[in-house]
Amino acid sequence: MTLRYLIEKEFRQIRRHSFLPRLLFIFPCMIMLVLPWAATLEIKDLRIAVIDNDRSPSSERLVHRIEASPYFKLTELPATYPKGIEAIEKGRADIVMEIPRGFEKEQIQGRTASILIAANSVDGTKGALGSSYLQQILMPQQGTASIRYRFNPHLDYKMFMVPALMTMILVMICGFLPALNIVSEKETGTIEQMNVSPVSRITFTLGKLLPYWMIGFLVLNLCIGLAALVYHITPQGNLCTIYLAALVFILVVSGLGLVISNYSSTMQQAMFVMWFCMLIFILMSGLFTPIGSMPEWAQTLTYLNPLRYFMEIMRMVYLKGSSFADIISQLLTLSGFATTLYCWAIYSYKKQA
Repeated sequence: MTLRYLIEKEFRQIRRHSFLPRLLFIFPCMIMLVLPWAATLEIKDLRIAVIDNDRSPSSERLVHRIEASPYFKLTELPATYPKGIEAIEKGRADIVMEIPRGFEKEQIQGRTASILIAANSVDGTKGALGSSYLQQILMPQQGTASIRYRFNPHLDYKMFMVPALMTMILVMICGFLPALNIVSEKETGTIEQMNVSPVSRITFTLGKLLPYWMIGFLVLNLCIGLAALVYHITPQGNLCTIYLAALVFILVVSGLGLVISNYSSTMQQAMFVMWFCMLIFILMSGLFTPIGSMPEWAQTLTYLNPLRYFMEIMRMVYLKGSSFADIISQLLTLSGFATTLYCWAIYSYKKQA
């Protein structure tokens, strides 16, 4: 009965808060509706300037192929190479392509014509991807291999991002908000009253965590619904697999939040530690950069990051249709994190008599 009253007390406090109830639902909606469009590595509408020195039907067809591509936008047709470079320097073009004289003649005679590509590499990723896209258009069409893309046939980057963003939302709602709630009670002194009451540590802690766990699952369903409604992204695997993995992951982030709250005396201190942890976790989770592309020392550190394992689970279930048997290693690792963090939280929590 005591636990029930504590849970009711937490829900009343959340409801009475002027901003928190709106934050709990506006924040996930903003993450799901804005970040998949902004946090993308897809490069489109690259401005290209083409210098056509050949002026032949073949060169015109090539220019039309480039114009038809969704990755490029023809902005200029400079007469000379220096004028094309000037367009890059003045920000009117991202790439300059120069078609040499005799381009059509070389093709008729069966030889490969050389085409010059100059890319603005201030943004290295944009320059490299733009040049790569352009080279694929320039490749001869005869004898090309048939390519099939597994799990994401349309190469939609949002398919990769949306399941992972749900991880960030659960960390904030089920990990950091309960920790901030506990620290705020430290600052106001109300936790001292709980410490001298007959309420046990476990009951008090569950009373703080369970409301946010319930809200976390509610928000997770909201995110799954938004992914299906807005992006037409639905899990290929069983939804129960996601719920099971989310339950284990919530235990992990809640344990982390308890550890942070035990060592924090003020809200400012707790928020600083949480921001530091969140920044490291996000950068080392594979959210934006594939883990395989990181240096070896960074790849080793990612094994200590619980976000990595839950993101892998979400992407596996959403894209590959993985079952419980496929994610068992990630679940066992997350269970190990949860056990370690809760043992640490129990050890570091000192209830004053």
